[in-house]
Amino acid sequence: MNFKPILLTAGVLFSASFYSQKMNYPKPLKGNQTDTYFGTAVADPFRDLENDSEATKKWVDEEVAFTQNYLSKIPFRDQIKKQLTDIWNYEKISAPFKEGDYTYYYKNNGLQAQSVLYRTHNKTKATEVFLDPNKFSEKGTTSLANLSFNKKGNLAAYSISEGGSDWNKIIIIDAVSKKQIDETIIDVKFSGISWQGDDGFYYSSYDKPKEGTVLSGMTDKHKVYYHKLGTKQSEDKLIFGGEKTPRRYLGAGVTEDQRYLIISAANATNGNELYIKDLKNGGDFVQINKGFDINAHIVDTEGDDIFIYTDKDAPNGRLVKTTIKNPAPETWKNVIPETANVLSVSSGGGSFFATYMVDAIDQVKQYDKSGKLIRDIALPGKGNVGGFGGKEEEKDLYFSFSNYIMPGTTYKFNVDSGKSEVYQKPKVKFNPEDYVSEQVFYTSKDGTKVPMMINYKKGTKLDGKNPTILYAYGGFNVSLQPGFSVTNAIWMENGGIYAVPNIRGGGEYGKKWYDAGTKLQKKNVFNDFIAAGEYLQSKGYTSKDYMAISGGSNGGLLVGATMTMRPDLARVAFPAVGVLDMLRYNKFTAGAGWAYDYGTAEDSKEMFEYLKSYSPLHNVKKGTCYPSTMVTTSDHDDRVVPAHSFKFGAELQEKQSCDKPVLLRIEKNAGHGAGRSTEQVIGESADKLSFALYEMGIKKLGK
Repeated sequence: MNFKPILLTAGVLFSASFYSQKMNYPKPLKGNQTDTYFGTAVADPFRDLENDSEATKKWVDEEVAFTQNYLSKIPFRDQIKKQLTDIWNYEKISAPFKEGDYTYYYKNNGLQAQSVLYRTHNKTKATEVFLDPNKFSEKGTTSLANLSFNKKGNLAAYSISEGGSDWNKIIIIDAVSKKQIDETIIDVKFSGISWQGDDGFYYSSYDKPKEGTVLSGMTDKHKVYYHKLGTKQSEDKLIFGGEKTPRRYLGAGVTEDQRYLIISAANATNGNELYIKDLKNGGDFVQINKGFDINAHIVDTEGDDIFIYTDKDAPNGRLVKTTIKNPAPETWKNVIPETANVLSVSSGGGSFFATYMVDAIDQVKQYDKSGKLIRDIALPGKGNVGGFGGKEEEKDLYFSFSNYIMPGTTYKFNVDSGKSEVYQKPKVKFNPEDYVSEQVFYTSKDGTKVPMMINYKKGTKLDGKNPTILYAYGGFNVSLQPGFSVTNAIWMENGGIYAVPNIRGGGEYGKKWYDAGTKLQKKNVFNDFIAAGEYLQSKGYTSKDYMAISGGSNGGLLVGATMTMRPDLARVAFPAVGVLDMLRYNKFTAGAGWAYDYGTAEDSKEMFEYLKSYSPLHNVKKGTCYPSTMVTTSDHDDRVVPAHSFKFGAELQEKQSCDKPVLLRIEKNAGHGAGRSTEQVIGESADKLSFALYEMGIKKLGK
């Protein structure tokens, strides 16, 4: 869109850039901080925004007010919020699971801030509320993060997240009476809860950072503890980790048969070591594999036999079998071998369930414990499957199925007969028959073929004028598979197109696809994304004046890098909770663990220069017209600290050369995303959809 100079009454021409300067963006504290990398000085003028200082808090409040003032002028903002509220208001019920004498399930009546955990007694059929997270806090911003029962089902421990923080608390209760029976365990982070018998459980945590740095201080010495019921947390026994194993992510779990304690230790988001301890026969931990060049996790155990999923000598994954007597990789024997498609494996009801990803679409096969194929499982269509897991003795398992235009439906599957039946179908005000979900393949800059799902309402004319959201992630081996979203439903209902390319850096085609989007190949990710946008424009789905690019976390980096590399590609940009300072990301919280994907500025001169060449923060240039941008983050995000978004937003606001706005939407009392209340999610979704349409020149919905 071209912005012509405007003639004011004083007879002086003022360009659009003048108005950008006159938007009166809040002014953060600016300094002269400079860091030197391999002889190159790099300025970091907004370094103060990394600190939880009074000046930063004041600036945050001013940005919140500025953004809300701008958004309040969008004529259809409330209309979209109402549409989202209406479609969100349907009953949501999870698949059930059995613990002790009860069957448990989660239910949200529609607009409750958090889903409630109910239970039904298996004999009396009496139903009651077991845990209601909506009562954990006044505004529903404290969420249930984890829940674990002992094998008998008479004891439970659950963790809560306050304001979306990764720092959790564990509360221990008598599962029958629901009364708390022990002190609350505090300062827990990146942790599961795994019971050993009736005496206690394992959990993971760090030493808490110093006061004032809880949300940003580096956490690099993960530890596994055992808490014995009836004792103080200060007496909890250190089981694994600490000073001898710095920069590890540690997870601990006791196997279903209660015989083994498993420890997974990783120093990055890819690759891990496995340790196993025989709780029945005693002895120390046995290390199964050494080093971090493979991924491995234990799927099941049966007596002395151990079943491991791994990508060792199998980039697409395989299931192997070994024994506690000698579990080293040299002894691993195939149970389900590698194929041309990416494999994931679950167990339940005495079977293994192999889910194969074929061009981001799932197929499922059932195997016995020897690896013999029992059956191919018929699915409701082309889409994404979750579930097929359960206890060894259960014969009815559950799975969910959805795609971009089919709301998630839960099915009950009988292990013996192989028959499936609908267990819970959501009553969403959305008719899949009115929409199209098609898969295309386009060519990236280097000739690589990339798949993309394009979703829209039937009858949409490919005239280049359709508001379009291009969304992707592109990192950490994460696969973007088809899934239904009521937010996307409202976008499509209002004439929008929603497109998702499966770009490199993800796991859709295995380890090679993932590695092709890491370190010195990271720009493949951005080029794949740019090529997706160009494809949509060349085929008439949309044009640059009607396209928005969107992504969160690592996807926020994707959007930040794309909009600084190609500011002309899209009209609107949504970098959400993004990793945007690529020279300092590893200095905060658990950021050092992302080095497998990104590399660090300290690794080498080559790595530093490569990171600096695409780091969104360091590539905002004065005199450039950037897209209308809404940077979203949360004040309690201790995964990707909000300083990334703060500094990037400040740079954009200062250097934007045209009258396209740069807004920072900062959610209060929220974290990286998980656990947010329904009200918070609807509010952010309404703001993003209305901002996108407004900036694309849409004056009225339906036109």
